[in-house]
Amino acid sequence: MSRVAKKPVPLPQGVTATVAAGSVTLKGAKGSLSLNLAAGIAVAQDAQTLNVKIEAATPSTAQWALAGATRALLANMATGVSKGYERKLELVGVGYRAAVQGKALNLTLGFSHPVSYPVPEGITIETPSQTEILIKGTDRQKLGQVAADIRSFRPPEPYKGKGVRYAGEKIELKEAKKK
Repeated sequence: MSRVAKKPVPLPQGVTATVAAGSVTLKGAKGSLSLNLAAGIAVAQDAQTLNVKIEAATPSTAQWALAGATRALLANMATGVSKGYERKLELVGVGYRAAVQGKALNLTLGFSHPVSYPVPEGITIETPSQTEILIKGTDRQKLGQVAADIRSFRPPEPYKGKGVRYAGEKIELKEAKKK
């Protein structure tokens, strides 16, 4: 049995939930997000909490896992529409720069050509300095995917540590070849 699924999802102040057949929509100060529910999973609303229920009389292990995942997604949505999420990336390397121009992030990462990344809907990207990228949004999954896409252009290499890394990420450097 999933202990996660049994825990209710508290809705922060200012967040409203709309439970329809097969979907849940949360609206808050930062925006609106919706989740399509899997077959056999239902969501009940009690005042300022959401409870995930399994419709089967004898739930299987897979259904408990699905219910726990649904509860976690609802909790992430509630946080996203009230506070929002942010992820910070750092560029480490001589000449590595980032700049936002319109709806595109332009990166200079040591290639013979500049890299241009189009910013998806619902995500905002800022560059406080030339070597920092700040990604903000309400959808946690989409935010993480955008950060991973940007990092994949030049992941940190293990000898000098140059590349795009998450803020606070520790890179274990390998020892150089000895004679």
